[in-house]
Amino acid sequence: MTFSILAYDAETGRLGSGAATGSLCVGGWVLRGDLASGLSASQGTAPSTVWGEGVLERMRNGLSAAEAVSQTTGGDAGRAYRQLAAIGPRGGTAAFTGTESVPACGHRQAENVIVSGNMLTGEEVLDAILDNFLASSGSFHKRILNALTAGDAAGGDSRGLMSAAMLVIGHDMPPLTLRVDYSETPLADLRDLHSRATTGAYAEWMNLVPTVQTPERAPTPEDIARLSVPADPEDDTPAPFVET
Repeated sequence: MTFSILAYDAETGRLGSGAATGSLCVGGWVLRGDLASGLSASQGTAPSTVWGEGVLERMRNGLSAAEAVSQTTGGDAGRAYRQLAAIGPRGGTAAFTGTESVPACGHRQAENVIVSGNMLTGEEVLDAILDNFLASSGSFHKRILNALTAGDAAGGDSRGLMSAAMLVIGHDMPPLTLRVDYSETPLADLRDLHSRATTGAYAEWMNLVPTVQTPERAPTPEDIARLSVPADPEDDTPAPFVET
């Protein structure tokens, strides 16, 4: 009972996703991905983590998103109660929505982006997420966050929201995995967590760790000294190099 978005940014080669739901721990249930495979969103009344992993394995082995989704969902006797979306490493998309998915349900797709949802207040939620993403400008991350917010504003999950998550991966960055597992305001908290993770000392540290493009990158002693204490003495955020 979730709405989600998977997208590919052709300009940077990054893959990004976001999800929100009226239940707990949406990030652990729904979002998965790696650079060799792409991204998946597995959701529904009885979401299958096996589907989420299986579709990635099939794309890693060379199948298109459409082929991988078809093979992953085709032999499952419980498929009517599940939903799956996938996007390949270069942006190809596909989705499956089971016939017993709780309405309103469905999926929408455009070039390099796919949106899915079930137990929504109406299918206009799907349209709002997709339209907002396609019409927005700015950073890839913010476009995903804004699209989720637009979906919620259009009605969202019919129960309200309890958790939200974001996963962004790229050859030029370490994985950004953000999860708000329980909150009365999960999208606002996710946006705040994203801001904390992409600014300040933590963001500086993220620019010093290995990536696919820079696998041997490491901090210098000067970097460690500079980032071992919070820049703001009143900031309770642990410095990146302080053990907690």
